[in-house]
Amino acid sequence: MHPGSPASVAPVTSRPSEARLAPLTDAEIAADPEATRALRPFLDRDEPVLAIFRTLARHPDLLRRWLVFANHILGKSTLDPRDRELAILRIGWLCRAPYEWGQHVLIGRGVGVDDADLDRIRQGPDAEGWTPRERTLLRAVDELHADACIGDATWADLSADLDERQCLDLIFTVGQYQLVSMALNTCGVQPDEHLRPFPLLDPRDP
Repeated sequence: MHPGSPASVAPVTSRPSEARLAPLTDAEIAADPEATRALRPFLDRDEPVLAIFRTLARHPDLLRRWLVFANHILGKSTLDPRDRELAILRIGWLCRAPYEWGQHVLIGRGVGVDDADLDRIRQGPDAEGWTPRERTLLRAVDELHADACIGDATWADLSADLDERQCLDLIFTVGQYQLVSMALNTCGVQPDEHLRPFPLLDPRDP
């Protein structure tokens, strides 16, 4: 078997404990007109620029174009905000992405995700306490992560609850945050100060 084939790739059981690509400092941003332009939406706010954006600003064209899609998923999706956050947290958990998990614990709390939900998200769609709709939603996330396809039975249940646009938004939400988790994990993006007091996902958890 070729050493690069998927079956021969050992699973990664840890995440970088420090940044592989350091987030740009304020001075580095100020010295780079392209990075400044890409980060302008964040620099104009009266709050710190998150490490994820400072890291991706090392490739300003990528950051600027990705933000268009990311803004749709997080701010303009047809999904109910709680459903959206359940899906994002579940894919963040499956990807063992501590930064993503910590950030969306905070966002999720703002749309009704509580500690009991977080425990159930870790357990998955078969945990007790989900509504039928939520169970189907999480099962769809698991199937997309495991097989890059929602199975027929889950699709039938999902499309009975969600319209066509919501189904598409769900698929693209899961894909977006799997992509983001891959980037955060691989680049070693470390938690921002406001996340550090919160219990983050331990990527070594089974």
